[in-house]
Amino acid sequence: MMRRLLCLAILGITGLPAQAQTATKKLEAYVLLPEPSALRTELSRAPVGAHRTVLSPAHETVEAPGVKMYPKEDFARLGISVDTFTERAVAAAETRLKDLQPELIKDGTGKTRYAVYRGDSPLIASLLIAPSFGKALAQAFEGELWAVVPDRHSLYLFPAKPEMLAEFADDLQQRYKTDAYAASCEVFRIKPGEPIKVVATFGD
Repeated sequence: MMRRLLCLAILGITGLPAQAQTATKKLEAYVLLPEPSALRTELSRAPVGAHRTVLSPAHETVEAPGVKMYPKEDFARLGISVDTFTERAVAAAETRLKDLQPELIKDGTGKTRYAVYRGDSPLIASLLIAPSFGKALAQAFEGELWAVVPDRHSLYLFPAKPEMLAEFADDLQQRYKTDAYAASCEVFRIKPGEPIKVVATFGD
């Protein structure tokens, strides 16, 4: 009897039923993902000023690549409109943004040149629509910001200076062209209180 109790205690300590003890990560059901307009579906919407980018309703998945666009039939099962989905996706992006900090790239004097969010999650690109995206950096960049999202895993923030964008254009274009999950070759104006707007492109 004592041996049996000891075995049960060991099982409890080592957590053999790990699936039962580990909280399963909740997958995000409301994602608006930037992608090339050539991949648009009936559910996709173009941001203001965009010619080569759409925002497509998607959801997070366990399987690679970690996110999947909604087929029309699956979206219909949600029982909501694209507008309502967009509202929920915006709120979800804002929540994710609060848990992340960008990497600040500084010059020799310690002044921030640009910032970048990057990581393994393919949802990084969807931070673009978060209402407070870029707000904390607006002062450091002295006003208007430009955002670039060449792939799903990286999101860059620059001061609104054409010469700086030109400095990085070749690298950004390479990322966009070679990544299997390219997002956008366009440049988005980020201004607190206003919707994102395409103002330029770094692609051909």
